[in-house]
Amino acid sequence: MRRIPSRFDPGSRSLLTRRDLGRFPGEALFARVARAVCEAGCLPRKELFESWEVARRVRRRVRGRRVVEMAAGHALVSHLLLLLDDSSPSAVAVDEKAVPSAARVAEAILRRWPRLAGRIDRKVGDVDGVAVQADDLVVSVHACGALSDQVLDRALASGAAVALLPCCHDASTCDAGGLLGFLPLPLAVDATRVARLRESGYEVTTQVIPASITPQNRLLIGLPLSR
Repeated sequence: MRRIPSRFDPGSRSLLTRRDLGRFPGEALFARVARAVCEAGCLPRKELFESWEVARRVRRRVRGRRVVEMAAGHALVSHLLLLLDDSSPSAVAVDEKAVPSAARVAEAILRRWPRLAGRIDRKVGDVDGVAVQADDLVVSVHACGALSDQVLDRALASGAAVALLPCCHDASTCDAGGLLGFLPLPLAVDATRVARLRESGYEVTTQVIPASITPQNRLLIGLPLSR
């Protein structure tokens, strides 16, 4: 009996390895990046797909600017944003914990795109420990709970552009804006974040990435209108 192949789930936390190279044929940028991280052998499949879906949507709205990635993990979003738009001069990727395998991901990508060498600075620290300027793009994918609000605080304080894919909404630490009588907690919290951006003089775009990758899939992109 012929074996039926299992579905390749983009939301799986399984690590991508060399065994997965054949799943990403062709010379499109996504396929090439995917093959690079397969060679690294340390990146969860979900992280590849969600980072790509965020980065390509952000680049449709925001070009140029230094990238400041907070709660960066492997800093894959930083690499993708610079690959998608080479007019961004550099990126700073900060995470409160050291991610040893991030170096393997960076090395695999740099082998294929040496022009990124020296342009992405990975740091260990909290979100308040990196300077943010008005010309920056602050981005964070799945900063848990109120950490997403801290990222938003940093962007708003400097007037920087911001892109946020929140997660782990918490009733005790996140502001639901008095909307819990109308909306479930995660949606109420994110709607309140949108309102805050608009009140601060930002043009806001709201999108979703595929739920097959993550159910926490609402993407907020804010650009200051004054710029």
